[in-house]
Amino acid sequence: MQLQAGMDAPQFELPDADMNMFALAEHRGKKNIVLYFYPKDGTPGCTMEANEFSNLDDRFAKLDTLVVGVSRDECLSHAAFRDKYGLSVLLLSDTESAVCEQYGVLYDKDADGQKKVAVQRSTFVIDKCGKLRHALYGTHAHGHADEILKLIREMK
Repeated sequence: MQLQAGMDAPQFELPDADMNMFALAEHRGKKNIVLYFYPKDGTPGCTMEANEFSNLDDRFAKLDTLVVGVSRDECLSHAAFRDKYGLSVLLLSDTESAVCEQYGVLYDKDADGQKKVAVQRSTFVIDKCGKLRHALYGTHAHGHADEILKLIREMK
């Protein structure tokens, strides 16, 4: 099931690259959250997207917005990815795919004649009240961070 704008954002807790727990509920009333799901650390598209979000980190911060990336990679993979590219976005590890399922970003991918579950690149803008303002499935990596920054500005 795909989520839609106006719905309450599904609550979750996941570990970040440093194995500290991130709870969505702790940011309610304080920050907007850009929650983006991506397939895999270190791949070209995912690296481009993470770099573009990191490059705009100051602008998001000025708009009381925290950018959080989620993939099914382990915490150690996230730490290596973050450190290699100097990423400032928070990366969360969903190795059990529970949050990916909550947000409806998993799909069956045909890889070399084999069905494999993959993460569809998707982004959710959650306002300070915990409501989904935007639910974007099947996004493209390049230029996406700029598009999301415009959406956040329009929320003011």
